[in-house]
Amino acid sequence: MGKNLKGKELGKGISQRKDGRYCARYVDRFGKRQSLYAGTLSEIRQMKKDAEAAEAAKVSVKKRYLVEDWYEEWMRVYKAPNIRLNSKCHYAGIFDRHILPELSGKYLEEVRQIHIKEIINELDEQGYGWETQNKVRLLTQDLFNVALDNDYIIKNPAKGIRLKKVKPKEDRFVLCVDDQNDFFTCCAGTFYDNFFLTEVNTGLRPGEMCALEEDDIDFENHVIHVTKTLLYQKLEGDDKKTFHMDPPKTYTSERDVLINAVAETALRKQIRLKHLLARKYKKDGEFADLLFVTKFNTPLCSQILCDAIKRIVDMINLQRDEIEKIPYFGAHTFRHTFATRCLEAGVEMKVLQNILGHATLQMTVDLYAHVLDEFKLQEFHKLDAIMPPAISPKIIPFSTPCENENGVKMVSNGIPTIERP
Repeated sequence: MGKNLKGKELGKGISQRKDGRYCARYVDRFGKRQSLYAGTLSEIRQMKKDAEAAEAAKVSVKKRYLVEDWYEEWMRVYKAPNIRLNSKCHYAGIFDRHILPELSGKYLEEVRQIHIKEIINELDEQGYGWETQNKVRLLTQDLFNVALDNDYIIKNPAKGIRLKKVKPKEDRFVLCVDDQNDFFTCCAGTFYDNFFLTEVNTGLRPGEMCALEEDDIDFENHVIHVTKTLLYQKLEGDDKKTFHMDPPKTYTSERDVLINAVAETALRKQIRLKHLLARKYKKDGEFADLLFVTKFNTPLCSQILCDAIKRIVDMINLQRDEIEKIPYFGAHTFRHTFATRCLEAGVEMKVLQNILGHATLQMTVDLYAHVLDEFKLQEFHKLDAIMPPAISPKIIPFSTPCENENGVKMVSNGIPTIERP
């Protein structure tokens, strides 16, 4: 019980300060102690009463949700209208595989932070990486944040959970100039040579490349109109993995990309090849007009491209020592290689962002800033070849001791002097 300055009891949680003002303390719905201040006793009592009533109103829950039922409601109302179908399936996969087994049958208000932490610890023990653990953390945070905003819970159990620090990933693999030249020398004349040449000269995503049609190529203005992407996934309602034509990855991914002479030549060759395949293997339907296809005029998926790249890398590595071998890589490496060559050529980050179709400049900076720093360092070292050599200074030793006017022995110059020859 609090007291005033004269020692009189004021009631639970109310006290009077030395300056005469009154203070009231109460606990909010998150368990945190809050303080209120007023000039009169009646005013502070009313403020405390109102605050506690407001907190009680927030705590009162009109409906209880099981975690799995709330996920369906959260997805239907908050997520599905703003995400693509493949993203919805990705969310469902994370929830069904990693979250639901631990939280199934629990009401929202019964979930505690320890339950979320146990899920992440289990993922770590099973060998799942930081990315998967972080996806679980972010999904549960958003799931329970929305429940908190709707007053179905009084505290977010996923808030404050931290993941173990991990060693940063190595930079994305990029073909150096020599490896790039060897790859395309060996790739020349192969079936997917036009695909790889176009990608490494435009920086398009593999899905954007696979979705291109002849009408998307504007040779007169030397641009490719990027308006869609091809997915090979099992989405909601599918019995198995199948092809889907989707909008680009982000709103900034819908763009016009300039093509150079090499890409233009490769595209013209691919158009002739497509016409030949179309006559040989006639196709109807949504994917009939795809420009980059298999030998049987069917849509391309990432595994087909990876297999084609592997065959070329194997041929190159047959003639290399172990330490010089090129590691296997996916088609997305050509996009990173294109971006690296652009930066080495002096292309500004903002321009590169527009070419690559990144949603923000920060994304481009985060991905490729290290490339620019390394290139600047290499360029700076070129100064060594043109600058005059350093001149070694000649150190003159201390002069011989002498006596001052008081007969004390001193060194005539207490600091060695430096002369240049």
